[in-house]
Amino acid sequence: MIRKLVKDPLFLQQIAKEATKEDIQIGTDLLDTLAFHRENCLGMAANMIGESKRIIVVSMGFVDLVMFNPKVVSQKEPYQTEESCLSLTGSRPTKRFAEIKVEYRDHNWRRKSLTLSGLPAQICQHELDHLEGILI
Repeated sequence: MIRKLVKDPLFLQQIAKEATKEDIQIGTDLLDTLAFHRENCLGMAANMIGESKRIIVVSMGFVDLVMFNPKVVSQKEPYQTEESCLSLTGSRPTKRFAEIKVEYRDHNWRRKSLTLSGLPAQICQHELDHLEGILI
């Protein structure tokens, strides 16, 4: 289901709670909402659709990947960049890492690990910030 985007900074600055198997539908809603906003968006966090849960979706170019309870376990090569967000107006400077390793649960609640680099790594870090209540 396509969900309305939340732009309330007070809500978006809250730290998200752990997701459970009962939150699988939120992941599906994130996929649908990202697809709807594809022209202007490459990733989304659950709080952007009104759910304070640790769930993100990242466009990998050829597929959109939903991650439940994602955690960065390693990061390499810091750099400065500028990003924008559907929840905010304008763009802002931020620090990112060129390569990250993320552990998460997939849609079938299996543990996964993935190394990302380039744009997918940047998108994932942006969405992980959302889960911590960090607005760029």
